[in-house]
Amino acid sequence: MRVCQLRQPLSLATALLIAVGVAAAAAGCGGNGSAKGLIAFQTDRDGGYEIYVTHPDGVDYTNLTNNAAQDYTPSWSPDGSRIAFASDRNGGVLRVCVMNADGSGQTAITSNPTDDFAPVWSPDGSKIAFVSYRDGNREVYVMNADGSQQTNISNNGASDSGASWSPDSARIAFASDRDGNDEVYVMNVDGSDPTSLTDNPAKDWDPAWSPDGSQIAFVSARDDNAEIYVMNADGSQQVNLTNNERMDWSPAWSPDGSRIVFVSDRDGNPEVCVMNADGSGQKRLTHNTADDLTPDWTAAEDGANH
Repeated sequence: MRVCQLRQPLSLATALLIAVGVAAAAAGCGGNGSAKGLIAFQTDRDGGYEIYVTHPDGVDYTNLTNNAAQDYTPSWSPDGSRIAFASDRNGGVLRVCVMNADGSGQTAITSNPTDDFAPVWSPDGSKIAFVSYRDGNREVYVMNADGSQQTNISNNGASDSGASWSPDSARIAFASDRDGNDEVYVMNVDGSDPTSLTDNPAKDWDPAWSPDGSQIAFVSARDDNAEIYVMNADGSQQVNLTNNERMDWSPAWSPDGSRIVFVSDRDGNPEVCVMNADGSGQKRLTHNTADDLTPDWTAAEDGANH
């Protein structure tokens, strides 16, 4: 059963799909690790969804958005100085917004009558991919980082979503049901040459390209629930990393590629967790009865005020 979609917001006001909301191998999510950088995520611990940041050991949580609207799906700029996110603060319609890493300067950069959401910054910092309903179905768009030149690159009658850039900013992995079932695809940044990397009767979605370009993490329901998988960038050697009877989804790599942050509901509600890139050392970072979702990791350490 599909309950999540890569980097799409869990909206209280719209019907958008999202990546809904690890444990030491024999025990449940728990413990702390040590790593550098900051992890941004969305949480409704203050009643509505806000963008928070925390360190990778799961301490010092900071609310960046502090807005009565719903704010979703943070994505760090490559240098860690800014965060793109989606918000319905403009009349209930989701727009792509950007802010400084300390939460200042919150500005909408799309202004479409239908929902624009799930922004993802390109590794070279020049562009942002996002998903839009403006053509009547979910499509992957690309625009310049200032919001100009918004272009539909998936351009298909099916549902396309969940963009993830290759490290060289030349290709985009995404999920699509264009062949009748959700699979992970890759295409050039102009939308040409879309190629399926997975071919499974179950649903595969939520791709996340590793920093060195050699692997793609993704989510699959092939084991009767959502699990985090990893495969080579050509689709070969697909391996289940989480192996848990509960749902695990929304993977994102650490900047050095040694770890994967993700979401799990194995403790009864969605929490942000982290594991080594081979699936070992699964640990919970958040400990909250609210929903903690859609994490993204930057190497920058000083963007937010803690």
